[in-house]
Amino acid sequence: MENWEAGWDDGEVGESSFDYSNHTKSQFLDDVERRLKLFMVRCVKVCRTLPGSYDGQHFGQQLIRSSSSAAANFRAVRRGRSQKEYFAKLSVTIEELDESLFWLETLVSTDLMPEHRLADLIDEGYQLLKILSKSRKTASD
Repeated sequence: MENWEAGWDDGEVGESSFDYSNHTKSQFLDDVERRLKLFMVRCVKVCRTLPGSYDGQHFGQQLIRSSSSAAANFRAVRRGRSQKEYFAKLSVTIEELDESLFWLETLVSTDLMPEHRLADLIDEGYQLLKILSKSRKTASD
């Protein structure tokens, strides 16, 4: 199995995940990049609605930084010149996506945002995290 196949849905990701089994490597990479970029845009829009309090602004800035880093680093994954570079950039993407989920969950736990407003976004983040983590595991095998 090639690295790009590792993110294909095997039923573990969730009902709303995309089945990549009939898609080319390019289609898979395009879709994951699109989903990460949309995830980042949605995070930015959430941050625009946060209160101007110190915690609201701080958590919002952290969320924008981590979600935009995840999307940008995945672009770098696609342009990796070696297996080692691919693995390193993919690892950074996963770390930044996981940090984004931390900040989204923090917004809920600190009552800055109701859970029902972030549930779909958090679910999408976890789906992407599972896809990318599986891809990294395959790359290390």
